[in-house]
Amino acid sequence: MEHNASTDSHPLVSAADLAAEVASPAPGPVLLDVRWELGGPPGRPAYEAGHLPGAVYVDLDTELAGAPGEGGRHPLPDLDAFGAAMRAAGVSSGSRVVVYDGGQGWAAARAWWLLRWAGHADVRVLDGGLAAWRGGLSTAVPEPEPGDFVPVPGGLPLLDADGAAALARTGLLLDARAGERYRGEVEPIDPVAGHIPGAVSAPTTENVAEDGRLLPPEALAARFAELGAADAPEVGVYCGSGVSAAHEVLALEAAGLRAALYAGSWSEWSRDPDRPVATGPDRG
Repeated sequence: MEHNASTDSHPLVSAADLAAEVASPAPGPVLLDVRWELGGPPGRPAYEAGHLPGAVYVDLDTELAGAPGEGGRHPLPDLDAFGAAMRAAGVSSGSRVVVYDGGQGWAAARAWWLLRWAGHADVRVLDGGLAAWRGGLSTAVPEPEPGDFVPVPGGLPLLDADGAAALARTGLLLDARAGERYRGEVEPIDPVAGHIPGAVSAPTTENVAEDGRLLPPEALAARFAELGAADAPEVGVYCGSGVSAAHEVLALEAAGLRAALYAGSWSEWSRDPDRPVATGPDRG
C-alpha cells in the first residue's frame, strides 16, 4: 500500500529504553523538552523546575511555529529560524533525537513531525512523556555544542488547504479535534464551527491509553482500519492548528501508516469565508 510508513525508525521510545540509552557509555540522544499546553502556562518554568538530564528546552510557539496569521494559529516556522533553533539545541544531521513533553504528547509530536518533515531521519517521541520517566531530573540548563542540522523539507507529506479539500474527496481526511468541535456544536477558539466537508471525525485523544502512552500498534491499526485508513489511497490529518493533528500522524506512523499533515488546519481553513463548512455527525 502506498501510504505504508517506513520501518527505518520507529517513532516511539519507551521510558525504560531511553533510560538505558542515557545510562550507556556510548553518546546518548539529543533530548528536547517541548512542554506546552494549549492555553496553558508557558513550559519554560516547568522545564527549569526539573527536566531530563541534558535536555534542552524548545518553545513550541516561537521555535516550532511561525507567527499566527493567515496561515493559522501555529503555521510552520521559517525554515532558517527552525534550523537555527535545532542547531542551537545540539541537533546534527546524524544525531539521534528524542523529544518529550509533559505527557499529552501533542507538543512532542509537533517537534517530531517538524524534524522528520525537515529531513531528519532519527527522531523519536518519549512514549507517555515526562510522566512516564522514572529516573532523576535535573535543574541544570545545558549548553550543548551547536549542531549542523540544515532543514531540507519533504521528509513527510504536507497538505495545504486545497490539498486537504481534495483529499477529503479522493482519500481519507481525518479530523483530530474533539468530536463536538468537528460536529460544530462548540468552537472555543476559531471563528467558525464545523469541519472540512468530507472529513471524518477521529479525535486523537482516543489514540492514547489512560497512562498517556499511545495504544499498542495493533490497537491503533484496528482503529484506523475502522475509520477507513487501510483502504484509502491516501490519508491526511488536520486539527485546530496543526499540533494535535501531528499527534494523530504519529499514531498512524506507529500503526504502520503514513499520513499527510494539513499544517494550517481549521484555524487557517476557517479564516476564509469562501471555504465551505460542514456540521453534524455525517461524513460529507
